[in-house]
Amino acid sequence: MKRILIIDDEFDIRAVAELALKAVGGWEVSTAASGSEGLAKASAEQPDVILLDVMMPDMDGIATFNALQANPATQSIPVILLTAKVQAADQRRFAELGVRAIITKPFKAMKLPGQITTALG
Repeated sequence: MKRILIIDDEFDIRAVAELALKAVGGWEVSTAASGSEGLAKASAEQPDVILLDVMMPDMDGIATFNALQANPATQSIPVILLTAKVQAADQRRFAELGVRAIITKPFKAMKLPGQITTALG
């Protein structure tokens, strides 16, 4: 079973994504409400993929991604950004970071598992 870590400060987003990934995708899901919590869980749990929100207080998604990349224990875990920023410049900047994919909010919950599977190849 594939394991995914969802890092998002919004409870509703975490809950909807978790439900869809478990019910439709058959994924084992772990969640974190902040970048720092997500870093600890990623290191401890070694998920197959991380779904990471871009806009979060304290430590945003970009800072979290950079910290994941700087840690040898988590740098090989594919990261998919979840963002409401849909401007071409933002999308390009995110892609240049080296993330696996970008999924825009609002997303269709029932399509999320397929989008993640496609992104992972």
